[in-house]
Amino acid sequence: MTTRTMRPRHRRTTGLPRAARLATGLLTASALTLALGACSTPEAEQDADPNAISGDLTMLTPIFEGSAGQKLLEEELLPQFTAMYPDVTVSVDYTNYARLNEKLTTGVVSGLVPDVMMMGVGWIEAFADRGVLANLSDGGLTAESLEETMTPEIVEAGLWNGDVYGVPIMLDARFGVARMDLLREAGYDHTPRTWDELVEMADALTERDAKGKLTRTGFDMLTIEPRQMFETALFSNGGSLFSEDNSSPAFDSEQGVEALQRIVDLFHDQKVEDTGFSAPNATVNPLINGRAAMAIAHNNVWTQAEAADPEVLDDLEPFLIPGDSPSMFVGGTMAAVSATSAHEQAAQKLVEFLASPGPALAANQQRGNVPALTELLESDYVQDDRLVQFAMENLSVAKREGGPPKWLGLRGDVAPAIENAILRKKTAKAALTDLAAAFQKKLDR
Repeated sequence: MTTRTMRPRHRRTTGLPRAARLATGLLTASALTLALGACSTPEAEQDADPNAISGDLTMLTPIFEGSAGQKLLEEELLPQFTAMYPDVTVSVDYTNYARLNEKLTTGVVSGLVPDVMMMGVGWIEAFADRGVLANLSDGGLTAESLEETMTPEIVEAGLWNGDVYGVPIMLDARFGVARMDLLREAGYDHTPRTWDELVEMADALTERDAKGKLTRTGFDMLTIEPRQMFETALFSNGGSLFSEDNSSPAFDSEQGVEALQRIVDLFHDQKVEDTGFSAPNATVNPLINGRAAMAIAHNNVWTQAEAADPEVLDDLEPFLIPGDSPSMFVGGTMAAVSATSAHEQAAQKLVEFLASPGPALAANQQRGNVPALTELLESDYVQDDRLVQFAMENLSVAKREGGPPKWLGLRGDVAPAIENAILRKKTAKAALTDLAAAFQKKLDR
């Protein structure tokens, strides 16, 4: 685990807008792609004669959105793939995460499942359990081979019954972020190292006007989605979402109740934030405009700051939320192959290509995401984005959602339960106990 209080200045490329840096990065991506093979095992590579791989593939993706994403995929990346496999064509169906589950489910019901599909961390279990996804281990990919280039927790997100059904393309992380200029004004030269210190600092950094209206929160918990906010605190306090065999919920444990109670206390006892002060759809993240001194935040705060106010970049300092097991929450995007694909070998080669260093770097840079491949830590893109760099440095303590195949049908219940506790409609213990009972009922069906 890598933790820091104060850092050396990150390597930042000044004078170049993000689009220009992306174009520069694509040159690196193209060069890296020539050395393809980050995911393929030697056995798979020996068996793969490019001239023997053919087929017209369909691909569903939520991560190459907009004209820039489409241009990257269709003009930069896919031509490299088809140059390697000239008898393969790829037709792309673009979507976003808001519609992805619906499109995947519709495809399953209709029998028109894309050859290659991308989905979130925590989704693989559901679709693999239903027989929708191909077992990529049959094609040469194993957990052991993937762990040569990725951390075990990240690889695990693509496993089902020990075999590989999905390969990580990109990650996103949630952890603490502080505005060091505001902390220094209050007399602090480091981010919080214990929960008690976080509470003390959050209290000291909170500001209200003469009428008591909150003007700056010392610790923002509202700009991130409530489920992910709670899970970040849960994981850092040593808690888990489910039992080891995923048969029952575990978030209502002593660690889980304590994590949620700490959040509730920050609202009502320390009064460091008022409900309604911010929201996940906030136009400007309060860390950027100074309405928050610290927060549980997404790594994309960096790219938001680049666009809104680059001057604050040098003052954004990441940290792991203190607790019994300081860690960070990770989500991300996995690539998988349809079990009914008529061109399964070609589809798996496309997945391996997209997860290889060059294409993965380009895809992550285009979206401001966290690469899953540990070797990309030293890339200019990662070194120029302090929050992405921090996330990669701490992948060994990353914790993820998911586990049971029914997770997609459970996760929507989490946010209302957390909000009930924050609004004091229920105690923290009652909110989690009731949520666990509802989860168990669904798991037992």
